[in-house]
Amino acid sequence: MRRRAPVTIRRAEASNAKRIHGLITASLEEGRLLPRTLAEINVHADRFAIAVRGRTIVGCAELAPLSAHVAEVRSLAVDSRERSTGVGISIVDELRRRARRESYEKLCAFTHAPAYFIGMGFSIVPHLWLLEKIFTDCMKCPHFRQCGQYAMVVPLDEARARPAMPAADSAARYA
Repeated sequence: MRRRAPVTIRRAEASNAKRIHGLITASLEEGRLLPRTLAEINVHADRFAIAVRGRTIVGCAELAPLSAHVAEVRSLAVDSRERSTGVGISIVDELRRRARRESYEKLCAFTHAPAYFIGMGFSIVPHLWLLEKIFTDCMKCPHFRQCGQYAMVVPLDEARARPAMPAADSAARYA
């Protein structure tokens, strides 16, 4: 039996933008992510954490600043063959560490799969608790006020944040 290469998590580079766009587009087709343009991903490639197995990018997510205090886990996508392996959790954990290093106070996510994020210590909050997101993205979205996503938050203060707990990674397609 052939052993699979381990997954490593690292910061993306502009040269990874096309594959990141492909992962997001595949998840978009499943009806769980908002569209992202290749040009937008190119500009913000260094905000993405990517999961790499061998030479293949198998997952990604962006740490998107919403304000000086709040950052968002955006466009979490995991290749369908890699779900349930912990790839999505590893990516979110890396973004959480990066957000702490960059002095954000809380990390948020907007998702159709709240249980996935609850398993990593996030809590469901009213959308109005994240005005940064509403004014930055939601108001210009065609799905505004009818997106069906849950607003999720985790504090980045070590004393208040719960450690990530294993969760079914298959829910990553809903993030």
